[in-house]
Amino acid sequence: MKYYFIPLALLSLFLLNCKNNNAETVETNETAVNTNSIIAPKGMVYISGGTFTMGSSEEYAEKDEGPEVLVKVDSFFMDETEVTNAQFKAFVDETGYITVSERPVDWNQIKKDLPEGTPKPHDSLLQPGSLVFSPPPHAVNLNDYSQWWLWVNGADWKHPQGPNSNIEGKDNHPVVHIAYEDAEAYAKWAGKRLPTEAEWEFASRGSDNRNQFVWGKELTPQGTYLANFFQGDFPHKNTQKDGFETSAPVKSYTENIFGLYDMIGNVWEWTSDWYRPDTKKMYLANGTKLCYNPTGPESSYDPNDPYSTQKRVIKGGSFLCSEQYCSNYRSTSRMATSTDSGQNHLGFRCVKDIE
Repeated sequence: MKYYFIPLALLSLFLLNCKNNNAETVETNETAVNTNSIIAPKGMVYISGGTFTMGSSEEYAEKDEGPEVLVKVDSFFMDETEVTNAQFKAFVDETGYITVSERPVDWNQIKKDLPEGTPKPHDSLLQPGSLVFSPPPHAVNLNDYSQWWLWVNGADWKHPQGPNSNIEGKDNHPVVHIAYEDAEAYAKWAGKRLPTEAEWEFASRGSDNRNQFVWGKELTPQGTYLANFFQGDFPHKNTQKDGFETSAPVKSYTENIFGLYDMIGNVWEWTSDWYRPDTKKMYLANGTKLCYNPTGPESSYDPNDPYSTQKRVIKGGSFLCSEQYCSNYRSTSRMATSTDSGQNHLGFRCVKDIE
């Protein structure tokens, strides 16, 4: 994957919301622990703030995960699980909210992010819908994701596989096909907000550890599956050794040190940070020894998709992450996703400030 160098003189063009702390002595090994002295709202857990090393420069990491940056976050509350179908339904029932995937596609809005002169697609392709994982019957070139992603008219949070599917009996599964504004609307209704990338990563890791995975150095220690991801030959043959083909009910796996479930795998989760592959380099170029409550850059840029300017960071990986492709079941992994994107492996969870 190719990345582009940003001259230091241009750093002033980007607001990297990161307060500097250049004290000579910085604690680097604060351990994140829960406390019983603070009562979290129902369905949330208390995340005791602290200092950790954000990102990774290890050999297995993608380039946009590094370089490592010392970060401190304040304490906050976080949803113990991804927002479920039942929780999202309560929001919709009360407000009448219509998600992005349920609305007709606005061509005039889309073409703003496309090269000038791009022809308008047929009207049949501008109907409400979303992207659905549709595995081919045989092995395919892994460089072409169109071989397993399909735009399906009528796919939305109530119909995750398309108009003939439903979520009956799946109240406790994470809601999917959620665009960024959908997640924001729910969070506002619930009196919460979406987590920053730093908050999400800190909560997922649980402490300043150097393990590749939250639970240690092995993906499946002693053959035990600790997260919902893809087993077998991606994308056409899922052996489902973890027991699930797509999403799993929340709390299907052991929680982390904070009491958070499915911080790795199951479905990707939105954060509030704009995406840039060089965000951490820009933090360090600012002369920062300790980055305090970073909220990311002021705007997004993805060199692999330069015509799109509206991408946020998503974290955690999903049931489609595979050792053969997109092995993003690590806390430091990150991906750029268009804010208007809805997919059947993308959801979210919320956080709440401590007043």
